[in-house]
Amino acid sequence: MRKLLTAIALLVGTLGNAQDPVFSQFYAAPLQLNPAFAGSSFAPRFGGIYRNQWPGINQAYQTYAAFYEQSIDRLNSGFGVYLEGDNAGNGILKSTNAAAFYAYRMRINDALSIKLGLEAGLRQTAINWDLLVFPDQLDPLNGAVNTSLEQRPDQNSHTRLDLSTGLLLQSDRWWAGFGLKHLNTPNQGFLLLNDNLSQGLPLRYTVQGGMEIRVNERNKAGLPAFISPNFLFVSQGPYQQINLGAYAGVGPLFGGVWFRHTFGNADAAIFLVGFREGIFKLGLSYDATVSGLANQSGGAYELSLGFLLDKDEITTKKHNRSKINNCMGMFQ
Repeated sequence: MRKLLTAIALLVGTLGNAQDPVFSQFYAAPLQLNPAFAGSSFAPRFGGIYRNQWPGINQAYQTYAAFYEQSIDRLNSGFGVYLEGDNAGNGILKSTNAAAFYAYRMRINDALSIKLGLEAGLRQTAINWDLLVFPDQLDPLNGAVNTSLEQRPDQNSHTRLDLSTGLLLQSDRWWAGFGLKHLNTPNQGFLLLNDNLSQGLPLRYTVQGGMEIRVNERNKAGLPAFISPNFLFVSQGPYQQINLGAYAGVGPLFGGVWFRHTFGNADAAIFLVGFREGIFKLGLSYDATVSGLANQSGGAYELSLGFLLDKDEITTKKHNRSKINNCMGMFQ
């Protein structure tokens, strides 16, 4: 019965208004939220992130991503590439995204700039029809049988163009951004049953913002420290969520706590711990589910790896390194 319900939920999501995966460690993969984040760090940056959501429900959702981004100051531009894979229902539904990013920075003054970002990518969606179990395959005595009268799609996979854009305001102490994903609402369905189910992937709106409070440049231990209160709001189709919390770093250690609410109900408390040494950064987070799924879902785990190529020979050449980019320590 659990497999049947999972298959039905996934099929309905595929045919109707699907929802994008969103990382709890959104700062570790900001290109997923807003193309204007491309090149927001003062040095080239690359990394990856893995999310296992609801492992207690038959490995319901697993998402992984890798990215590279850098700023080119003489062009007032940032560039990036992003790869993402999503596995739903233990292989029933898979999607793969590959995208390129460009962001142009317009400096308003020495402490404030505005960035416009663009994203163009390809989204491939594939369904493993043989793993689906439909009601007409269930026998009261023998369980699932091998035949079904359900209509098999002509194609089990397709690839669509996917376009997105975004804006980002940055000062030397705060940032605020707005992202608009799936401008062309690419069709994600496999069975075109009626007009309502073939409207394509709905637009996704994201609003994010935060500030950086520096707790002395150097504390008594000689380590730089900061606190970054921040928020993330996501709306796609009938789904909305908001994350509220704070990120903090002291020397090589960092952590954070957030609460996620989905407007229909409280969803999860998010806890983060991490470590940074040289150019390397490692983060581990856990979503403690507080909704009605708490006893069955197993929460969600995320592991992120980041590399900020902040070598001495790079930073010494950038004697005028942007104070604006320095305000985004949680993204570095």
